[in-house]
Amino acid sequence: MEKQLRWMRLDNAAKIYPAARRRSWSSLFRLSATLNEDVDKSVLENALKVTIKRFPSIAVRIRRGAFWYYLEETPCPPPISDEAAYPMARMSFKDIKKCAFRVICYKNRVAIEFFHALTDGAGGMVFLKSLMAEYIFQKYNVLVPNTHGVLDRNEPPKESELEDSFLKHYGPVNASRKETTAYRLKGSLEPDGYLNLITGIINVDDALKLAKSYGVSLTAYLTAVMIFCIQKIQNRTTPNKKRQKPVKVLVPVNLRRIFESNTLRNFALYVFPGINPRLGEFTFDEIVKLVHHQMGAEVYDKNMAAKMASNVNAEKMLIVKILPLFIKNLAMKAIFNIVGERKSCITISNLGVIDLPDEMKPFISRFDFILGEQALCTNGCSALTYDGKLYINFLRTVKESELEKEFFCFLRKAGLNIKVQSNRR
Repeated sequence: MEKQLRWMRLDNAAKIYPAARRRSWSSLFRLSATLNEDVDKSVLENALKVTIKRFPSIAVRIRRGAFWYYLEETPCPPPISDEAAYPMARMSFKDIKKCAFRVICYKNRVAIEFFHALTDGAGGMVFLKSLMAEYIFQKYNVLVPNTHGVLDRNEPPKESELEDSFLKHYGPVNASRKETTAYRLKGSLEPDGYLNLITGIINVDDALKLAKSYGVSLTAYLTAVMIFCIQKIQNRTTPNKKRQKPVKVLVPVNLRRIFESNTLRNFALYVFPGINPRLGEFTFDEIVKLVHHQMGAEVYDKNMAAKMASNVNAEKMLIVKILPLFIKNLAMKAIFNIVGERKSCITISNLGVIDLPDEMKPFISRFDFILGEQALCTNGCSALTYDGKLYINFLRTVKESELEKEFFCFLRKAGLNIKVQSNRR
């Protein structure tokens, strides 16, 4: 008899992604591991076959229902793809309906690109670590212990890993979702859709020491640098202060660090630290203090629970439940186009320190995290730390590298040594 495929509802945060997609854009992100020798593609294929059984919420395709999209288990793993001319090439909805993630192999690098409806960066990293642990076992006969985010591929998935944690932890009252429209970075779009990637590699101890000198976290420091650089760009494009718009950065918050959850699905919300340049010119010292206090005032359990409540209660409204999917799609797409990415200039997402079991470390030299092309914003920024190095990735849809130049020049002037890599053609 043919096996009945498992299905599940999209989590609360995931519902916007299928609705907001368009022909030229779908929300993706990439995680990759660079090995110390070239990847054996046949072994990787076998490792993937084993690993996907442990991740029924990720090894899925998107299906259309009468009232909501839903996730359905894929009957077989996707074929291993070769690297395209640039990372994060568009994933069509036809592809997403077959399998909503892809595994890419290039020389000694294994990359996974996820449609954001499946999971967030934290959940995706667990999948990548577990896949690489299985690959190392099959290739080198080295048994990797199930620690540091590596899951046992031979045990059945736990229900707690599949839960929609938004529904479990949302608060009793709604928080306001009102945000002012932010300044938009502009540039000359690449005519063929080419995506430009620039990576800065920094000694993380030096970066942490610099952030500590201001009394802030590394994420807050990088966010402050981003705001300061965008302020300089807006000063050049719009010299009249009265006509300038707020400079704000969207910073994802991993809610697993605040609430008790080990879900592998989406479980993140956002804060929007920033400045209003119409009040006057802000020094970097002022910006870094503002970002520190703004994030401190937002990122705590009760406020995050109230933010969750705003989204969950909207989903639970009877009128929303009974509306057919095509009407929901029109409404959510309109809301995304009106609100969406207009409330920030750029996203900066820091996955933090990537740690591995000691048995894996000799085989993996590097990890990377890349946010995919945004629907409206021209630039995106993502970061992680591995083996003492901070990797900062900028992906942009325009030809001009003005923001990256400002950002890395600021860090160099602050005393950091930076190795810069690019896929510039």
